[in-house]
Amino acid sequence: QSPRFAQPGQKTLEHEVELELKTIADVGLVGLPNVGKSTILSVLTSAKPKIANYHFTTLTPNLGVVKRYDRTFVLADIPGLIEGAHTGQGLGDRFLRHVERTRFLVHILSVEDVQADGDAPWAGFDLINDELAAFDPELAERRQIEVINKIDLRSSEELDALRARAAADGRRVFFISAKENIG
Repeated sequence: QSPRFAQPGQKTLEHEVELELKTIADVGLVGLPNVGKSTILSVLTSAKPKIANYHFTTLTPNLGVVKRYDRTFVLADIPGLIEGAHTGQGLGDRFLRHVERTRFLVHILSVEDVQADGDAPWAGFDLINDELAAFDPELAERRQIEVINKIDLRSSEELDALRARAAADGRRVFFISAKENIG
């Protein structure tokens, strides 16, 4: 039924409110653009994120649920971070807000970005950790593991050299190939 009467409204106060949605996940995949975060998400979960071989394919976080044995947890694919992300470069400040709501970080670097004989083979890890610290000092203290992805692109000798360099530098680094399901 339609109303059969009307009465005038009262004067009210206007408020402008800005709401921000932050993704909540147990584990966040962070790293530079094009290191294979979306591929890892697609391998570990039934999520179907857009995967392509160019920077910033992922512009919004993708979520997936990992089911392993009797446990489940939510995995978030955070878009790639670049130098200056904490100041807004490459939409980094928007992406970093999602990292705040994770409990654990899996920090991913492509084997293409690492040279065992270079002066700073772990510069990609350090760059992202610096961006996390500049955005929020608590993020730099968040538990994380370091992962080198795309090992299928290097020879076993090169990988042995990287493993030896990681051990010499006191870093515990996991070596995987999400595409080939290695590691």
